[in-house]
Amino acid sequence: MPIKIPSGLPARAILDSERIFALEKPEAERQRVRPLKLVILNLMPKKIETETQLLRLISKSPLQVEIDFMKTSTHEATHVSADHLVKFYETLDTFKDNYYDGFVVTGAPVEHLDFEQVDYWDEFRQILDWAGSHVFSTMYLCWGAMGALNYRYGVRKVDLSEKIFGVFPQYLQDEYCFLTNGFDEISLQPHSRLAGVDEGDIARNPDLQVLTWGPKSGPGLIATRDFSEVFALGHWEYGKYTLLEEYERDMKKGLTNVPFPENYFPHDDPQLEPVFAWRAHANLLWRNWLNWVYQTTPYDLSEVPQLRAEKRLGTDRSIRHEPGSPRVDAFTPFSHDSYGVIQG
Repeated sequence: MPIKIPSGLPARAILDSERIFALEKPEAERQRVRPLKLVILNLMPKKIETETQLLRLISKSPLQVEIDFMKTSTHEATHVSADHLVKFYETLDTFKDNYYDGFVVTGAPVEHLDFEQVDYWDEFRQILDWAGSHVFSTMYLCWGAMGALNYRYGVRKVDLSEKIFGVFPQYLQDEYCFLTNGFDEISLQPHSRLAGVDEGDIARNPDLQVLTWGPKSGPGLIATRDFSEVFALGHWEYGKYTLLEEYERDMKKGLTNVPFPENYFPHDDPQLEPVFAWRAHANLLWRNWLNWVYQTTPYDLSEVPQLRAEKRLGTDRSIRHEPGSPRVDAFTPFSHDSYGVIQG
């Protein structure tokens, strides 16, 4: 929540420079409050598991949030009952005249395919077009992030011969960025993907900024400069055992391009409990995002199309630079650890 301060307080300039939300009394008195409205496009096969993971993070915010669930009409889900989809999910046709503060687009296990080979790719693009004028800010996850970066910004997907699989260090790129405010210099992020994104394409696009980056996993969190779109290439939403379940699934399929999950089991011993080492940063990211949306979204959501068209969604106070370590020396954080969790 923002802090309310007396008008003209000198500390306001310092707080602004550190990108801390501070409302002077007249601003606070003009502010009208209502629940945030979110819609989730759930592309994951295990709908209920993904719903639970996302709602667990959203619920950590002190804000009241109203949530709708969206599905595609051009792909038939097979890992959830039809009754569940009928009861809780609707297609774009139902939402096309609605406006939302936030939109969440999940990943999908299709990153090994060309975008045009995904049976709902055309519908995915239609949904993104709708969100571009009906949603204040969108959070894309994994393949959803790859697809959106490609369609909206021309960032190419890079196929990998071996899956990036495990928990990897991510270096903070901007200490005072709203979305990562409060992050440690090093955060841990689960990754489970057979593709990445072309970092050169991101570097050449002035509308995009890398917020966290890892030497092996690459960009973990990317955003537009006004935070209208946020792209998480990893899976901070994953539960403690999700990587284990995916590994067992892939081994049963006989896949040979899926390595043993890195930095997940202590001493790489699958007989030991996985270390749930990313939960704090997951909660912090989602709280920061929801707080950002809450502070900047219009009270009247029908104003969103005009704000989007005029690119007046928020103040650009972020820092753009080449991704790297937060340290000025040559020390590589967590390159060795006696507990056996982080290898680099």
